[in-house]
Amino acid sequence: MRTFFISLWARLTALFHRVAGWFAWMPRPVRLGLFWTMVAVPTAVLLYALALVPLTPSVSDIRKAKSELPAQLMSMDGKLLAEYRWANREWVELSQVSPNVIDALIATEDHRFYDHWGMDWRRTASSVVHTLRGAPQGGSTITQQLARNLFPEEIGRSRTISRKLKEAVTALKIEASYSKDEILETYLNTVPFLYNAYGIEMAARTYFDKSADKLNVLESATLIGMLKGTAYYNPVLNPERAQGRRNTVLSQMVKRGKLDSKEFDALKVRPLGVNFERQTEVMGPAPHFAMQLRKQLIDWADSRGYNLYSDGLVVRTTIDSRLQAIANRAVERQGLQLQGVADKAWSQRNGWGPDNELVQTLVRESPEFRAAVDKGEDPEATLKTLLANEPWLQKLRAEKTRVQAGFLAQDPVTGHVLAWVGSRDFAQDPFDHVQAARRQPGSTFKPFVYGAAFAQGALPTDTLMDSAVEIPLGGGRVWRPTDGGPPSDEPMTLADGLALSKNTITAQVMQQVGPARVAEVARALGVRQSKLEEVPSLALGTSPVTLKEMISAYSSIATLGRYIEPVLILSIEDRHGKVLETFAQPTPEVVFDPRAAQTLRNTMRGAVDKGTATAIRSRYGVQADVAGKTGTTQDNTDGWFILMYTRVVVGAWAGFNDGRITLRSDYWGQGARSALPMVGEFMQQAIRTKVIDGNDRFVDEFAPVMPPPPPDAPLENMRDWIRGLFGGGGTPRPPGPNGLPPVTTDPGYPSGPPVPAEERVGG
Repeated sequence: MRTFFISLWARLTALFHRVAGWFAWMPRPVRLGLFWTMVAVPTAVLLYALALVPLTPSVSDIRKAKSELPAQLMSMDGKLLAEYRWANREWVELSQVSPNVIDALIATEDHRFYDHWGMDWRRTASSVVHTLRGAPQGGSTITQQLARNLFPEEIGRSRTISRKLKEAVTALKIEASYSKDEILETYLNTVPFLYNAYGIEMAARTYFDKSADKLNVLESATLIGMLKGTAYYNPVLNPERAQGRRNTVLSQMVKRGKLDSKEFDALKVRPLGVNFERQTEVMGPAPHFAMQLRKQLIDWADSRGYNLYSDGLVVRTTIDSRLQAIANRAVERQGLQLQGVADKAWSQRNGWGPDNELVQTLVRESPEFRAAVDKGEDPEATLKTLLANEPWLQKLRAEKTRVQAGFLAQDPVTGHVLAWVGSRDFAQDPFDHVQAARRQPGSTFKPFVYGAAFAQGALPTDTLMDSAVEIPLGGGRVWRPTDGGPPSDEPMTLADGLALSKNTITAQVMQQVGPARVAEVARALGVRQSKLEEVPSLALGTSPVTLKEMISAYSSIATLGRYIEPVLILSIEDRHGKVLETFAQPTPEVVFDPRAAQTLRNTMRGAVDKGTATAIRSRYGVQADVAGKTGTTQDNTDGWFILMYTRVVVGAWAGFNDGRITLRSDYWGQGARSALPMVGEFMQQAIRTKVIDGNDRFVDEFAPVMPPPPPDAPLENMRDWIRGLFGGGGTPRPPGPNGLPPVTTDPGYPSGPPVPAEERVGG
């Protein structure tokens, strides 16, 4: 630094003597007046610049930019899940950058780069003159540009003297602290190139699909030419402008002796040769999980003086990398299977064409249609044009009929989230179908209806008639829930009603307990963010909820009415391994009658053993002590399945982002065939690889309440009674405390908003 200021003083002194010689012919008084005027103005500017020194950024951040360490998101078993980078950038040494890039940069942006100390006084003076003439011209050196790129907020970008002085002071500080090669390296690694590409390495990969050290003269000139205006000279969208700017860079290289004129004549007519490939941020095996945590971690880091993107924090999470990998494969496999069904269902032969009313509606909703209409084009003519554009229409079909899925696994005892899959492909669909998507849960909501009934004293063995149901709503409106086929007109137990997902039975149970109580039970167990409409059709899952909420609620059932907040983070460490914070294990909260929860949990085994989810046993060979429920919504729009086990509750949803699109199949549209296979494969592989112990069993905390066996009952009925009595799989225990106040038995319910006269929301 001292050497720098001595050299600067010597240069200023020499400049002063030279200027004094220019005015030696003037009379002494005039010369003195002019002298003091010339001294006063630069002195004032110099004093102001010196005052800005402590107010300009610390240039130590340049080394920090190179050595920054992004936060690492780790699984509970020590595997890397994701890194939080502030930009999509890969730092490369200057020796790993093609010499063509360096030659093009210096020739075009700052040909006296190796001769100045951060400010090119001749270029600055020329810039001032051109600006005064009304033709603004850039005069910033590479070092000044680096200062502006690194500290945009501190320096700013307005055309003011104050900003230029801040930029100059910062540039001088950079030059005093770093070598020319360090400045070049930092500049090339921090400059933006559009499409989330920062630095020369990512730019080379994005526009030419190669590394920075392989760039030839033409490619180097194209990228350096973009620096004058990345959007204006974008070689993807504006190839003619980009080619013209590239040739300007090449001519500058000729002018500065970096390129032969004959070679220039041959190169300037060559095409750009762009090989564009957008560089996506690599988010690891659990990208949606990582994105959900990002804001929380940023807030945590900011409140404690850390930077999530550069301070090397290590975030240890609850994700089990082995289960996450199994979940990813299960979603991928089933997604491909369902996509084949969707592609066939929505092929041109089967209705995707200009005559389909839904297709016409989707076209009217497209950005292309709206943009054309906004420009004043006739809507009907625009619709006709787009419907006749076969490639565009097929692109729209692929977008709208892409099958989506969500998958979540959670430890019901600790609340630890073990696996999280938000969509089939994060790059194609970053929307999170676990926490962000609200969809009708269908019959997976029915356990809350039966749980409310069990809390009021009902038993799984109680019977209702499986017959047509008509429930008056008031105002002459009637709700008639139906199943896939006609009712049997036979008595059916509540246990079978739940196992077989009978809408007629469930509607009668809802009528007895009331929608308000069902909604209260669902909220208590875990459905706490979504609004629940307290109407009779709530029994069949017509109020949209998230998969995460449903997994939380089923976890509360698995633990006999104890709700625990889902846990995502275990601890945060600094780059040296020092624990900065350990996140306390939440305390389970008793939110539901434990006896009723036990009865409900045991009853839900029926769906797997003899009901709508028997494929868990027959197809996937899962013989563990599990219970669960399938769900299918109106017109097979949404498919659900949630399975409970002692230390894992796992659920999946399958459908489309647009609820008007379905698989158009009563077979594949059912939750038992769309969502269940993801859960089935997950459990099968998790048990087979011994990540999950398949020998665990639920343990009842209370003796099951069962009616006495009928006298002279046949042997098979006696067996059923004994099986029901000990269905919990564990040793009955004496009664424990009830965690809830007495529940209401008022069967009334508010009429609520209108519901369809007939509802078929089944298994």
